[in-house]
Amino acid sequence: MGVEIRELECFLVLADELHFGRTAERLYLSQSRVSQLLQSLERRIGGPLFERTSRRVALTPLGKEFLTSLRPAYTALERVVENARDYANSAKGTLRIGFQGAANDVVLNAVSVFQSHNPNCLIDVAELPLNDPFGALRRGDLDAAVVMLPVAEDDLVLGPVFSHQQQTLTVCTSHPLAARSSIDAEDLAGEVLIAVAGPAPGYWRQAQAPTQTPAGALIHRGPEVNTLQEGLSLIVAGRGGMLVCRPTAEHNRRADIVNIPITGLPDSALGLVWRRGEDTPSLRAFAAHLKSQTE
Repeated sequence: MGVEIRELECFLVLADELHFGRTAERLYLSQSRVSQLLQSLERRIGGPLFERTSRRVALTPLGKEFLTSLRPAYTALERVVENARDYANSAKGTLRIGFQGAANDVVLNAVSVFQSHNPNCLIDVAELPLNDPFGALRRGDLDAAVVMLPVAEDDLVLGPVFSHQQQTLTVCTSHPLAARSSIDAEDLAGEVLIAVAGPAPGYWRQAQAPTQTPAGALIHRGPEVNTLQEGLSLIVAGRGGMLVCRPTAEHNRRADIVNIPITGLPDSALGLVWRRGEDTPSLRAFAAHLKSQTE
């Protein structure tokens, strides 16, 4: 048959406008090009589709019959192309998400909403070590990771930031500050904070266990841990305190430790990160769902 889509499109627009000038404007073509496309289509069909005079343009009986058959077929073809485009840009396959600690309600809700909207894409989740928030992402084991802020990595993109929470100081029940209902950041002067070990970058580890109060007083650096549970064990042993966000503190309540709200420090927060230049349709969709959960 050899009919070109542009010829059919030209016929349909001219059938609507019945005017070569307006048809050319709608198709961003010259009037002569519109005439060429129509003549080519008429040669393929074997008869005139329009009656053309200096005063009017009208469909011939053949043109009317062709229009009646073509319009639904062309609409169906547009739908096929649009469906294919949507599928090409849709979330599919597997999306691997890492998280530090326990996945909170915001993340779980985003996973649920994403899954209901994208049945062709399954989300796999994996827990990240406290001391290595970015390693699995850089190795390609994950597509994205939910990590504690700050994030200042040149090769990573920071997406939605959420779950801003007050920080608490977790200490053993015999600690000198254990009886306090709340403390200020300056009360950390001279105290020992359990720190996070590498390979997490230095600025990130410093944020989780600062060595100075906001006013510049010294905070002693305690032993380094790889996991939160290691930190809790050292807290019970009286080796120091540890800064954790309020939900994490509540999730890890136990009789031999105390969680004291602390003011004067920035809230803790979580963010979704991924490798720069590797945001897939699936990842963009998940990030959008995660952002919607925080607005």
